[in-house]
Amino acid sequence: MATHASNEQPAGGATRRSPVWHHLFLGAVCALVIGLLGWMAGEHGAEFASPPAAEEHYNLLVDGFRAGQLSLKREIPAGLAQLPDPYDPAANQPYRSPPIGLHDASYYHGRLYLYFGPTPAFVLFWPWVALTGHYLPERAAVVIFCALGFLAAAGLLRALWRRYFPEVSVGAVAAGCLALGLATAVPVMLQRPSFYEVPISCAYALTTLALAGVWRALHAPRRAAWWLAGASLAYGLALGARPSVLFGAAILLLPLVVAAPPADGAPRRRRSLLLAAVLPITLVGLGLLLYNHLRFGNPLEFGQRYQLAGDRQAQVRHFSPGYIGFNLRLYFLDSLRWARTVPFVADPAAPAPPAGHVDVVEFPIAILTNIPLVWLALALPLAWKGRPPEARARLRGFLAAAAFLFATGAAVIGLFYTTSTRYEVEFLPPLVLLAVAGVLAVERALAGRPHWRLAARGGWIALLVLSVGLNLLAGLNRYAEKCYGAACLYLRAGRLEPAVGLFDRALRLKPEFPRAHADLAIALWQQGRLPEAIDQLRAALRLDPQAAQAHTNLASLYAMTGRLPEAVAEFRQALQLDPANEVAHANLGNALLQLGQVPDAILEYRRALRLQPDDAAARAGLRHAEAMAAESGP
Repeated sequence: MATHASNEQPAGGATRRSPVWHHLFLGAVCALVIGLLGWMAGEHGAEFASPPAAEEHYNLLVDGFRAGQLSLKREIPAGLAQLPDPYDPAANQPYRSPPIGLHDASYYHGRLYLYFGPTPAFVLFWPWVALTGHYLPERAAVVIFCALGFLAAAGLLRALWRRYFPEVSVGAVAAGCLALGLATAVPVMLQRPSFYEVPISCAYALTTLALAGVWRALHAPRRAAWWLAGASLAYGLALGARPSVLFGAAILLLPLVVAAPPADGAPRRRRSLLLAAVLPITLVGLGLLLYNHLRFGNPLEFGQRYQLAGDRQAQVRHFSPGYIGFNLRLYFLDSLRWARTVPFVADPAAPAPPAGHVDVVEFPIAILTNIPLVWLALALPLAWKGRPPEARARLRGFLAAAAFLFATGAAVIGLFYTTSTRYEVEFLPPLVLLAVAGVLAVERALAGRPHWRLAARGGWIALLVLSVGLNLLAGLNRYAEKCYGAACLYLRAGRLEPAVGLFDRALRLKPEFPRAHADLAIALWQQGRLPEAIDQLRAALRLDPQAAQAHTNLASLYAMTGRLPEAVAEFRQALQLDPANEVAHANLGNALLQLGQVPDAILEYRRALRLQPDDAAARAGLRHAEAMAAESGP
């Protein structure tokens, strides 16, 4: 629905009035997005081994603060405290895994800490406990922060629309809200909301609020200093959640560059703006440095080198230019693969990571190929075309600030030694905001050409549907993997019924999931459901014929059910793929012995013993086979 041009003043920067139904419509769209985000982060039965909210890391940090300490209020396991080297990954593994669950906590001088800053505890977890008397689950905190970041972005979009794009229909703005909520990798991140995602979502919310404060400082000159001070405080708190957003803080200087102060009192006004931009973030930064000094004796140490992790963090090169090419390829270029069955997408083939980079990659959504809406950011020059100089300067300045947030975030994450979808939330939302502004610019530029406008609208709607759809499908794919991971935890704990249920759920969501088929077979095997286990292993091997362990397990099941020729064939296939599998050699010897092929059985037993001389079962089998050979004579 287009509005009358008379609602916009000639200066090109006046805010117009909107009908009430516009507000209601956009509010309903925002409520729908937030409802979807909350549903995506729900437990859905796949959260085994998650501790109660009171025992989650951020609530333990709140308890520590309330007790007058900077560390988590948690007893140190006696065994961990007695380790000669607590950072040895093999030695500390029992304490990192459930049910103790100290993985990636920072251990220093007999205390446990959280690496990075305390902002989420101060702005949400502690107030929640104080107001409600209950602990806030980290899962819910991630939803709250993501919802806050989305609402701030939607508010910015509405402000852009009302001030600079009154020609554009409310439907286009509503579509932009959908993009800001559902095309930013948030739907994928919400499939596993834990303490990792808490600071990322917190920084996303706070940096977007800071960007909104910069907008207000640009467009409300009488209160610019107050708005800029609020933006500076928000950005400082964002640093207290994720120090990686540091370089984007330069956007706080934008109002000093773009806003043209009146000639009378101009120097004093600039000083007040500079003080508003610098003072709050500086005070927060100094507090963060003091916090680090009191914890680790070093103001620049956030605790990462003291993490209880799968590798020695003190020896890891966390940032390196050598990682940029690999990371940016995954973040921007490597497209998801299409699959024949739900969820219809699969991760791309894994390239070899550079030296120093972690081997296990959590594939992100490649932005340029899987979120094609972002290409509309290239249409932004249309946004300021034909505007008066002051309006053009303010609009270009604000969009440049969003672009700077995106570029600095992508650059820092590109240098990091791991790759993950959740890190995209640190830089993708500003790019999607720019793309949505590009949509508004196209709609405005074609306002007087209805046929061209209709064609362009069909194009950007298609890009929007594809971008949102791929985010949701990738989230479904990640949820199937979350169910699989939870099922594996149940399986290792010997809780077979819930394990089978979650394996089934993962396979309903993602039928072409060979690992889930193979591990479901193990659970069914342990339940004594051998025919079903055989069917699952066959399904796994149809999808991944090179899985040596699946061949070994299938061969063992064939042997247990008396299907010895098939067992022999599967054992031989497994050994072609993994000749050093001494268990397969020994079990193949057992099967051959039962078939009466004694010389071949002796050969397999001897191969097993060469690989594992202490294998008592293989040695007993060899003695039995040699006795049978001696009895049969020459």
